[in-house]
Amino acid sequence: MAIFINENTPILIQGFTGRIGTFHSQEMIDYGTNVVGGVTPGKGGTTHLGRPVFNTVKGAVDETGAEASIVFVPPPFAADAIMEAADAGIKYCVCITDGIPAQDMIRVKRYMRRYKKEARMKLTGPNCAGTISPGRAMLGIMPGHIYKPGRVGIIGRSGTLGYEAASQMKSLGIGVSTSVGIGGDPINGSSFRDILEEFEKDPETDMVLMIGEIGGPQEAEAGQYAAQHMKKPVAAYIAGLSAPKGRRMGHAGAIVSSFGESAAEKVEILKAAGVTICPTPADMGNTVAQVLATLKKVA
Repeated sequence: MAIFINENTPILIQGFTGRIGTFHSQEMIDYGTNVVGGVTPGKGGTTHLGRPVFNTVKGAVDETGAEASIVFVPPPFAADAIMEAADAGIKYCVCITDGIPAQDMIRVKRYMRRYKKEARMKLTGPNCAGTISPGRAMLGIMPGHIYKPGRVGIIGRSGTLGYEAASQMKSLGIGVSTSVGIGGDPINGSSFRDILEEFEKDPETDMVLMIGEIGGPQEAEAGQYAAQHMKKPVAAYIAGLSAPKGRRMGHAGAIVSSFGESAAEKVEILKAAGVTICPTPADMGNTVAQVLATLKKVA
């Protein structure tokens, strides 16, 4: 079982007819994703890549029954696109867009709280690689061929490190149930803890690999949640052990500003919570293999 998306999930593309949206939409369609249409205001009633185009997300949902969407909308308009998806009844939304102002994401988070938790749209991103359930559906920009179907969940702030983990695991014959990019911005739709909760409920995920980095408290909060609530083992790699304090590293949210936000401090917090630590990015696959071998011995 995959979390968030599977081969039957009807999916919309927001920003469907743009250059970036077109390229990645075709990749998703070729992968076998159930793309039922797209949204580009002003182009409703036309077709693109063999799918219908709609002016609004609400109109698209009414016509197609779409349950998930992916946002390829430029930064100045991306927040409005996310809120439009929430109002239209989309259950799961991935926002790929990089460079959304933090104030816009604060507005999105506040806006979504008008819905009760059980009816609230789940959002991952912005500034993420997306979500893939290998062999079933791809809702993102990742290279689908490096993901082998399996029983290990991946959660990452970094898209490229997520690709590296999946590639290492595939070379060892280990597959992925679902890989979720939560994005590298300081304010994002879902945290590590939120996705850990989903994987803990998934009967076809045996363990989870977290890929974190410097900046923010999310990894520490996830470690505390794993220690208190998860029966499944968690491994983690934290990027940025050599990053100096106060220096931004890659993502907008990757900057150490207080205690518990450096890579070394996060590693210690996670170790104390019982999380297995990958010492280097080259060890992610082997660390997962070791944890799975321990699980088999216990079973």
